[in-house]
Amino acid sequence: MSKFPPRRLLAVAAALALIGGQADAKGSQNRPKTSLDGSEQVCPLGSFHCAPRPYSYAMCRPNAMLEFYDPTLSTDSDLRDVSPAYVKAKSVDSSNQTVYHLAGDAWLTRADQRLQADTIDYNDDTTDYDARGNVRYQEAGQLMAGSHMRGNTQASRGIADDVRYQLLDARGNGVAKQGQMLDAQHTRYSMATYSTCDVGNHVWEFRGKTITLNKDTGVGVARDATMRIGKVPFLYLPYFSFPIDHRRKSGFLYPTFSKSSRSGFEISTPYYLNLAPNYDATLDPRLYTSRGPMLAGEFRYLVPGSSGQLNVEYVPNDHGDNDGLANTHGTSRYLIDYTDRTQLWQGWSFVGSYNHASDSSYLYDYGNALSHTVIYTLASNAAIIGGGKWWNASFGGTLYQNTNPFATDASLPYQQLPYANFSMNVPLTRWLQFGMDDGAASFSKNGYVEGQRVDLYPYLAGDFGTSAWFVRPKLAYRYTGYQLSGDYQNYGYYGLLGSGTASPFTQKSPSRSLPVVSLDTGLVFDRSTSLFGQSYTQTLEPRLYYLYVPYRNQNNLPLFDTSLMSFDYWQLFSPNQFSGADRQMNANNLTGAITTRLLDDDGVERLSASFGQIHYFTPQRVQLPSGANTVTPVTDWSGSAYVAQLDLQLSDRWRLSSEYQWDPNNHVTDMASLELQHRLGSDGIINFSYHYRRGLMEQYSASAVYPLSERWRLLGSWTYSVPIKNVIGVPTGTVDAMAGVEYDSCCVTLRLVERNYVNQNYYGVAPVPSGSNINHRDNAVMFEVVFKGLGSSGGQIDSLLRRDILGYQ
Repeated sequence: MSKFPPRRLLAVAAALALIGGQADAKGSQNRPKTSLDGSEQVCPLGSFHCAPRPYSYAMCRPNAMLEFYDPTLSTDSDLRDVSPAYVKAKSVDSSNQTVYHLAGDAWLTRADQRLQADTIDYNDDTTDYDARGNVRYQEAGQLMAGSHMRGNTQASRGIADDVRYQLLDARGNGVAKQGQMLDAQHTRYSMATYSTCDVGNHVWEFRGKTITLNKDTGVGVARDATMRIGKVPFLYLPYFSFPIDHRRKSGFLYPTFSKSSRSGFEISTPYYLNLAPNYDATLDPRLYTSRGPMLAGEFRYLVPGSSGQLNVEYVPNDHGDNDGLANTHGTSRYLIDYTDRTQLWQGWSFVGSYNHASDSSYLYDYGNALSHTVIYTLASNAAIIGGGKWWNASFGGTLYQNTNPFATDASLPYQQLPYANFSMNVPLTRWLQFGMDDGAASFSKNGYVEGQRVDLYPYLAGDFGTSAWFVRPKLAYRYTGYQLSGDYQNYGYYGLLGSGTASPFTQKSPSRSLPVVSLDTGLVFDRSTSLFGQSYTQTLEPRLYYLYVPYRNQNNLPLFDTSLMSFDYWQLFSPNQFSGADRQMNANNLTGAITTRLLDDDGVERLSASFGQIHYFTPQRVQLPSGANTVTPVTDWSGSAYVAQLDLQLSDRWRLSSEYQWDPNNHVTDMASLELQHRLGSDGIINFSYHYRRGLMEQYSASAVYPLSERWRLLGSWTYSVPIKNVIGVPTGTVDAMAGVEYDSCCVTLRLVERNYVNQNYYGVAPVPSGSNINHRDNAVMFEVVFKGLGSSGGQIDSLLRRDILGYQ
């Protein structure tokens, strides 16, 4: 074996030239950590948001490499400039001191680079080289083979014939009649193919007259190209660009094909524009067979101190059938969604959003019913927000638009224009804090009482204790005052115009003020125990919470943003059962609760069980109205419902969560829920749930991702609602059913999903709307294909599956 100086490296340029510049060897540290070996991070049970499953190449042949690949060769490209070059051949002729001739299985190796050929000629003065016969090249990011290679190392130029190449970082591979290196960053292949499938087993590939790879931009371009599935051509593209690394690039995204009841078949062909490193855009022309063409677009920006996104959809001429909801036939329709966040000065920012549709039926007609939940209102907001170490504040306004064509604007929340909020929490000593939660707003809503409200809520809070006990007293004072509009006398208790003959508002400036006193105490005991041969730490945590709030008559206060919150375990320790500031409950209550937990040796909580109840020493006199002019009678109960909850996960494959409320006053179950989750292998999940709330709902749900084999997965979800007596406007029977199938292979993933569901716009509407074009049930179908390494058809199915199947990846 001979040793060459670093200057005499025959294959430096040839290596970069003929693999196409796809992967910079020095960038190998940027490879996806889970994309090439098929490994993935499994989403923990109970997670509501699971990260997308990375592309799995586990089904690719483990040794699907060009035959000369040497896994023992160094992968550290940083050593090239300081490493000598070694050559090996059966004969070395250096009689000409300028030209070196290597013959007979010639090898040249430096750091991570190796060039092999039958014969190699190298000119030390001009740095020209010529390698002939069974030429093979390997470096950290790529492999290449050819019959003949020649070029110049100093100029970084080279040409190779009958090329086979493989990109190790991105799995791209193919063949070409000729490969030409234009410089160190640009390579062009003639009569070439490209695919991310196994070498020699291309399920898909595209063939181009020329394929150019640009390392500077991370983009490959194929001209006069044909996309093929197997040997069958199915798409011709005169120009096609694709990524060769993980940077963004301009180009067509894969089209989406779907169908829904309201808009018919949809074909979408988005085009992505990588305008600059800090802003980009997507143009998305669509065609709806039942309604006509649409142009949609998205623009995102990130500039110093500001970021935002603008989404626009525009229909120039809707030719859908009229259905009595809105006269939209022949009209232009649109949707605007804009958000922005801008840094104003230190600690202060502007946040804003503008959401508006041309009409209330727009989302009903064009909303993607397959992958999105129904939106009943569009909110627009603008605010200046700030914060410091112990405080935060906001000032702005919020407006709403009705997007439920079956409901009137009476269903909208009050507009708040303007509003102001201020909160602070200042430590006075190590155990004492002073704080406040204050707000002021002007409320407006057509046909309802309007006015301004100020809510002041200062408090002193103490925090005493150790890891074994705590005592947390809190003394607060709440003042809420109103300035109602001039015609307040015309409104009734509910705020409705003309409904107040029995109980109209009698004061222009009503107010309420009262103290709120609470004492929260608890103990924590622990011991070592064992269960099923596993050691645990068990805790026992009794807790007492006392709350005192004197009664104030609040029947003359309007209801701007207040509602009764659902009762659950955490309501046992809440100072108010109402959201908003329009009602403050009266209380002379004592809550008793106890919790036990099991913690494994790693500190992971495997079991948590809690039980509690509120004991009322005085009646609950503050109530919301049960009708236009009536007030719910005083509740004279000795105690609240008993509340119990359980979370159990003794293994990483099973999880059970349950909650139960039993009312001892009426001897009925108020609420019950059960959720069971089981993981199948690393990519399967089964969920079952039951939810019941007295007088409101009773539903069963099941969902699953069931792996049939390494390549096939079944996907499905089902929700069934039991009829509730004397409750109208709530759908019963099968509310939502979704079924799908997913096929995964080395380089292609296919998904087909169908959804049948009750149109949720009817929820709470009575009588249920009728008409020849009113869809009481809707259907949606979508097909998606993912060519691994190139992109997908939009990923819209993923959002549906993540929403409907807990733990889906």
